[in-house]
Amino acid sequence: MQRQQTIQPALNTRTRFDLKYFLRHKWLYLMCVPGLIYLLIFKYVPIYGVVMAFQDFSFKKGLFGSPFNHFANFRELFGSSMFYNVFRNSISLSLLRLIFSFPVPIIMALLLNEVSHRAFKRTAQTLMYLPHFLSWVVLGGIVTNMLSMSEGLVNEVIVMLGGEKINFLGSADWFRGVIIGSHIWKEAGWGTIIYLAGLSAINPEYYEAATVDGASRLQKLWYITLPSISGTIVIMLILAIGGIMNNGFEQIYLFKNTLNQSVAEVFETYVYQIGIAGGRYSYSAAVGLFKNVVAATLVFGSNMLAQRLGQPSFYE
Repeated sequence: MQRQQTIQPALNTRTRFDLKYFLRHKWLYLMCVPGLIYLLIFKYVPIYGVVMAFQDFSFKKGLFGSPFNHFANFRELFGSSMFYNVFRNSISLSLLRLIFSFPVPIIMALLLNEVSHRAFKRTAQTLMYLPHFLSWVVLGGIVTNMLSMSEGLVNEVIVMLGGEKINFLGSADWFRGVIIGSHIWKEAGWGTIIYLAGLSAINPEYYEAATVDGASRLQKLWYITLPSISGTIVIMLILAIGGIMNNGFEQIYLFKNTLNQSVAEVFETYVYQIGIAGGRYSYSAAVGLFKNVVAATLVFGSNMLAQRLGQPSFYE
């Protein structure tokens, strides 16, 4: 009891603002100012634009002068058959991407962690990271050339193996596969960084003790490696679930065409088509607000589930 009483005041003093501590580290706080200004201008101030979703917005009258139409934009949104098609496409593509792409960085990090040759390991890491730094315009051109029906490398290999050419880019059946595959190619290597950092923090003595006990590599992986990075995996999964409504405008827009539009129309392209090209800014703001509400609900729900399962979470 006495120990708890001595610890409690120490915890309370840490939570209070300490002017001496602030002055002693004033230059560190000063370095945070540009980032805080950026967040304030580009993240928090634009939040007021959400009111556009409840207005009949007009550039002539502006954000403060446009009349409110309450929930008219949302009634039109939920009453549109196109909305449900877009919602279905967005959810199905995001779920498939989560199922197939989320485990890939974990597997790649575990494989790299087993490589003992440093030169090969660094070369492999560099080659895996490289696509992340290329824009989707460049990667889209590469993927288009590789999957082309006329001179594409993939179709040439299929013909050599006795098959028939496949119209990957003009088929609704193959669209999701192309999107998920190209996404894995671009981002999987970059995603291994976080897991490799977690693997590097594991105490080597655990593996040495397991070796003495006669554990195999698979047993070390199952009983030491995976439990040690389980917290990182859960946090990354929560973030991935929170972004399940975001499919990425650039990638979808580059591979979308009239032949695969039935499965390619997602919220990003729908907002662009309706809001930017069609000039219906209030309606597109309502779509964006709906996306954000669903994303926030998924983040809070997955975080609560992680807490109930005894896993690390963003907040208690």
